[in-house]
Amino acid sequence: MISLTDHIVNPAARQKAIERFREKGIVLPTFAQMRNPELVPEKIKESLKNIGLWDLHPANLFRITWKNEPVEKGGLFGGVNYIEIPEAISGVKTRIIMLIGKYFPTGAHKVGAAYGCLAPRIISGEFDPSYHKAVWPSTGNYCRGGAFDSYLMGVTAVAILPEEMSKERFSWLRDIGAEVIATPGCESNVKEIYDKCWDIRRNRPDCVIFNQFDEFGNPTWHYNVTAPAIEEVYNSVKSANSQLAAYVSATGSAGTIGAGDYLKKIHPHMKIVASEALQCPTLLNNGFGGHRIEGIGDKHVPWVHNARNTDMITAIDDEDCMRIFRLFNEPEGLAYLKLCDVDPLLVDRLNLLGISCIANMLSAIKTAKYYEMTSDDVVITIATDSAEMYTSRLSELTEEKGTYSELQAAKDMEKCILGQTTDHLKELTYYDRKAIHNLKYFTWVEQQAREIEDLNQLWNDRNIWEQQFNQAARWDEMIEEFNEETGVLKKM
Repeated sequence: MISLTDHIVNPAARQKAIERFREKGIVLPTFAQMRNPELVPEKIKESLKNIGLWDLHPANLFRITWKNEPVEKGGLFGGVNYIEIPEAISGVKTRIIMLIGKYFPTGAHKVGAAYGCLAPRIISGEFDPSYHKAVWPSTGNYCRGGAFDSYLMGVTAVAILPEEMSKERFSWLRDIGAEVIATPGCESNVKEIYDKCWDIRRNRPDCVIFNQFDEFGNPTWHYNVTAPAIEEVYNSVKSANSQLAAYVSATGSAGTIGAGDYLKKIHPHMKIVASEALQCPTLLNNGFGGHRIEGIGDKHVPWVHNARNTDMITAIDDEDCMRIFRLFNEPEGLAYLKLCDVDPLLVDRLNLLGISCIANMLSAIKTAKYYEMTSDDVVITIATDSAEMYTSRLSELTEEKGTYSELQAAKDMEKCILGQTTDHLKELTYYDRKAIHNLKYFTWVEQQAREIEDLNQLWNDRNIWEQQFNQAARWDEMIEEFNEETGVLKKM
């Protein structure tokens, strides 16, 4: 049976963690505080006024929220950061809203997913920071988020990611002091990451692997923090006739898409749309291949993906993403968008979208066209990170394709955005969903030593997903008890 992390497993390891946190002055935020920063203690807020968003300071654990003020230093909290993609860009009347991840520490929301995996292990005594190292297998932002959280929690981090990921990721990880392991391949080469994890399991007993693809702490964080943020934004933009028509998320580790489980309880008629790369259409066609949409992994179905709750699959051409990335970041592209009557203030904010965020935007457009949505429909999706994570890609594209021009901007707008169609898309039947779930067998049972009984439980037990996602309430109790025993907050 799939277990819950709701009790103290190893009191001795937990006590060592308490001593480490007391020594380093670390206080853990609760999930409730990440969801609603108004609950953050005033002592913490006061300290944040002198701390930069990316500073390696333990108080920045309290900035793991969608509600940070969008400033580099000294900001506190406000509303959820988001932008709306207007019809002048999307070509559809449907309202497309994108939550912005740039204003998390590290510039991506993966610090939250990593926190949801590491913190429960610490408060339950499953992870001893005086002995264990935290291993973060990832195709990019997750290992950065894990390394950041690890540093703030006094933990040594080991980051595993494909060697073809952007230079910015590797440089940042080394600068933060993480051990970096580069595996063969690109964004699609997840199995090679798993192979390295098996090597670590066999040869490094001091390492604990936090695999985002099978750690329920990942979607649990999104269920409890991202989903309420989405609901708050929807309530702030809706009109009398509005409906939340769809939630779109790249599949990746299946963490972010877990927010859909929460939203669907409130909006049962909404669609949960999983987005992936056309060059590696794993869910759409049981396909394989390599692609350039950094930020999503594939060629497998994550253990924590609730396939039963997924309504549609969209596959996005990575060439479209790269061309729009230039359109949204090259001066000639921005100038062209302003000629198209796009609000200049919004044009100047399009660098808030990284490459996978552009794929999410295109999937939202496809979804709106397929379901013939109107201006009463709201589609919400996620901008996981920003263009800042991929500046080297712009240089590479210029070297490959030449200097960007207004003519090229017009072509990219017409073909890659306005020209999006409803091809490479599938609305899922019951048995389509079951077929996607069954694909988990080949990765998780055959390769990763999971039990087939647990695989069947994920499909047959209607309560198992809610039980996993609702652990956060118990974790908050354990976090408060842990903080009380460290005594750090009392002494501040």
